[in-house]
Amino acid sequence: MKKLTAASLALAGALLFALTGCSAGTFTEKSYTAEGAVTEIVIDVEDREVTVIASEDEFVHIDYFDGKKEYLDIALSDGRLTVKLVYDKEWTDYIGVKPAAEYRRIEVRIPDDTVVSFSAATTNEDIKVSPLTFSESLRLDSNGGNVAFERVNVGASIELKAKNGNITGTVSGGWDDFSIQCTVKKGDCNLPLDKDSGTKTLTADCNNGDIQIDFVL
Repeated sequence: MKKLTAASLALAGALLFALTGCSAGTFTEKSYTAEGAVTEIVIDVEDREVTVIASEDEFVHIDYFDGKKEYLDIALSDGRLTVKLVYDKEWTDYIGVKPAAEYRRIEVRIPDDTVVSFSAATTNEDIKVSPLTFSESLRLDSNGGNVAFERVNVGASIELKAKNGNITGTVSGGWDDFSIQCTVKKGDCNLPLDKDSGTKTLTADCNNGDIQIDFVL
């Protein structure tokens, strides 16, 4: 019995050390500037807030924080810029607290009306897009956060998805420009669930949240 108790105490102590001793680690502020033309951007991350604003010049810039055991892999090939969060952790590294909110932010700066298509997906955080034009498509997906955008302009399609969060924003153009497909569960929607006419498409899927999208000229 004493041996079992000692073993149990040792195990409990090890777990306590793992829980209290693990930290988010040290993060370093970094900046990336695309050295070539960018026509498509694909962001696929977890636990990161993604903010997209207009660039002050003709280049795409990304400001972010990297840690030793979780960092961004950014690559540009044939005009396609990809951003992916990479984990290099042992199982004990997943026990404990997340990095502070200031380190879980990604800011993307894009020259207006130069990127053909933009896609961003994250978890447990928000996606925010400032007034920008994309000649083809915009896709935003947050599992556990809000999707918000202001005066976005697209040439062909907008696809929006949120779980346990709201979809809110304004779209440049008229109501008649878009065919609309909306799915909403446990929430309200100010758009029709099904509208066929329109040369462009808008798709919105929201689970446990509201959809509030307005069209502005």
